[in-house]
Amino acid sequence: MTDLRQQRATRLATLPLVPSGPRSGFIKGTANSAKGVWEYRELLGLLVRRELKSRYKDSVLGFLWSLIRPLALLVVYVVAIGQFLGAARGANGVPEFAIYVYSGLTVWQLFAEIVGSGTGSIVNNGGLVKKIYLPREVFPLAVIGSALFNFVIQVLILLVATFISGSPPSPDRLLWALGGTALILVWAAAFAFALSAINVYLRDVAYIVEIILMFGFWLSPVVYQWGQVQNTIGGGFLESLFLANPVTLAVLSFHKAFWVAGSDPARFPQPPNLGQHLIVSFLVGCLALWLCQRLFARLQSNFAQEI
Repeated sequence: MTDLRQQRATRLATLPLVPSGPRSGFIKGTANSAKGVWEYRELLGLLVRRELKSRYKDSVLGFLWSLIRPLALLVVYVVAIGQFLGAARGANGVPEFAIYVYSGLTVWQLFAEIVGSGTGSIVNNGGLVKKIYLPREVFPLAVIGSALFNFVIQVLILLVATFISGSPPSPDRLLWALGGTALILVWAAAFAFALSAINVYLRDVAYIVEIILMFGFWLSPVVYQWGQVQNTIGGGFLESLFLANPVTLAVLSFHKAFWVAGSDPARFPQPPNLGQHLIVSFLVGCLALWLCQRLFARLQSNFAQEI
């Protein structure tokens, strides 16, 4: 036994030392972080599956719960706002109001799930963080993978609903949905990286995020129209500020993709140059994601001690 230990020690002594922690530097550090995540991609897949299984553990309906909540919200908004408040009734009502609302809800649910669950991803995996070294980025990324799974299911339901309503989107319209999804993923991932790291040091962040998300829902045209916003704020700086919200742009993109009944620009106006706004916001989001990942890498050194 002693000889085996000596042989093992001799072999280990010949191996080069490899740093296990993150490396500094904006360019090299980013490259090494990406390399580390790639090397642990199998673990990332396991974490995504664990995230999905733990969410519906011991549940009879299982993954159906990923549909029940947004569908329940859809019923509430369609009945309360569409019928009781008259948004879907009369000559000025919104046609196919259910498709309109569900399009926006699908986008918002993706953003809220990534940001909300991503904020607590490091703290919730404190046991792993304290025991072994692995790229800490895999925990927010696992939340993103889980949220995407639910998102794909909801998009498929939305697509089926458009066929049932008799107004399916054309393939070129679906490009708007791809653009909106990419925009949400970039910005939500940026927030998830930054907030999950800060939440380790300041646990109140998770509660603050819940409140912000509650208000944030009403800052995007999920249950109201862009035309109403335009008539209320009257253009200018406030309109530019409203369109600076990436969730707003993603919601409008999904409306443009799936809400075929609202294609008449005279009756249901859209912001001018929506595509340009989308591209600019995506590029700014990529920069924000990079900076937030570097902030995450800077703060992760003391995760184990703080948890």
